[in-house]
Amino acid sequence: MDLENKELALSEPFLFQRAVRGGFWVFALRISQQLFRLGRLIILARILAPYDFGLMGIALLTVAILETFSQTGFQAALIQKKEEITPYLDIAWTVLVLRGFILFIILYLVAPYVELFFKVYGAKVIIQVIGFSFLLRAFSNIGVVHFQKELEFNRQFIYQFSGTLVDFIVSISAAFILKSVWALVFGLLAGEFTRFIVSYWISSWRPRFRLELEKLGELFNFGKWILGSSILIFLITQGDDAFVGKLLGVTMLGFYQMAYRISNLPATEIAHVISQVAFPTYSKLQNNILELRKTYLKVLLVTAFLSFPIAGLIFILAPDFTKVFLGEKWIPMISAMQVLVLAGLVRSIAATTGVLFYAIGKPKIDTKWQVVRLLIIITFIYPLSVKLDILGTSIAVFLSIFFSNMGFIFDCVKIIKCSKKELAKKISIPFVNGVIMSLLILILKSFIEINIIQIIFLAFAGILVYLVGIWLSNIIFDYGMNVVIKESFQGIIKKGKI
Repeated sequence: MDLENKELALSEPFLFQRAVRGGFWVFALRISQQLFRLGRLIILARILAPYDFGLMGIALLTVAILETFSQTGFQAALIQKKEEITPYLDIAWTVLVLRGFILFIILYLVAPYVELFFKVYGAKVIIQVIGFSFLLRAFSNIGVVHFQKELEFNRQFIYQFSGTLVDFIVSISAAFILKSVWALVFGLLAGEFTRFIVSYWISSWRPRFRLELEKLGELFNFGKWILGSSILIFLITQGDDAFVGKLLGVTMLGFYQMAYRISNLPATEIAHVISQVAFPTYSKLQNNILELRKTYLKVLLVTAFLSFPIAGLIFILAPDFTKVFLGEKWIPMISAMQVLVLAGLVRSIAATTGVLFYAIGKPKIDTKWQVVRLLIIITFIYPLSVKLDILGTSIAVFLSIFFSNMGFIFDCVKIIKCSKKELAKKISIPFVNGVIMSLLILILKSFIEINIIQIIFLAFAGILVYLVGIWLSNIIFDYGMNVVIKESFQGIIKKGKI
């Protein structure tokens, strides 16, 4: 690409359209994945007991501990690099393979002690079998990192969704046959094995063992902040699971994890789409504050536009969804789910900032505010959980997310030199329309008997009211959604690469 074309590709409108094309595929991937996962969750919730989900939760928690405390941050380092990353791929892959073997051995050895700690019979074997997922991920083709770096998310879609589809088929089939937690285990391993195979089919890169200390040092220099932030995020996001499992028991852990998954499903997916697309996009604009600010505000606008109505729907319809789709046995989790959906809403808005700090080479800002979040949750989780069970745990999580994410936004505003009024405008309009939508659904609920059809009707009615409100806001307050929609449409239909 010559200099003129390169500058054109990095200009804000063209790069935003390019990011939109990538975002379209990431969104399609996440929607497809979560529809399958939600379907699997509903089916398995009918077949398996909350205890089974709690048992699997303990196993996954153990895996997450080892993964987090050995995080390399290499993938983020490779994406953030402005220069060609090919010389670094073999080095990164070699370290990841060695790490995979070490983690597999450690997990096998600690499994009996985890079972003893939680006093849950059967956890040891499950943990040891799940350990094979370390090896499958370690040996996967490192070349797939190019998909995210170059915004080629159509190929990322094939790579990721193949595993999701196989996981769905295997876990559901095994659940009907075994009717035990092993359905979840076999589904997970089948999905990881599929991604391992597909990674070599879809990418032409063939990794080989190689180490160069100088290049390895470059990757570690950036990755150390990823490690620090990952450890903090783990303590924050997984520490509550460990706390609930130990203090309140495995069954309550099953309730809490189900509430968290459903309530944070939209926030997690929106945050995932935003981070995957925004990180490489911001990285390309890291030396141009004006274009970076314009792009960030568009990303924030889209995130708020999607997050508020989804959060409102889950909050208002949580009791009805639980009774109709999951069954009466899951009712104890409803109040926790409603608090957690508010936490997820705040987290999805703040997700627009974390990747910006990484993209401009300042990951320590993210680490700083994760420390604040950890201190808040440590302060409140025990007294609130003892008094209110999983509802108290959920409130502690919400408080930690809310106050720390105010810090994320504050630092972001300083970096991109954005006015607080401009930032507030992007958030306040969807917030007001989301509240109006939620109140309308609440009123309609009092006049109808809730079943599957009525839940779908209420959701569509709420979304329609929200969209009309946004349309009016766009006319009256010059919200800017029309510009974003126009550029997004151009980005999706535009053929070829910039």
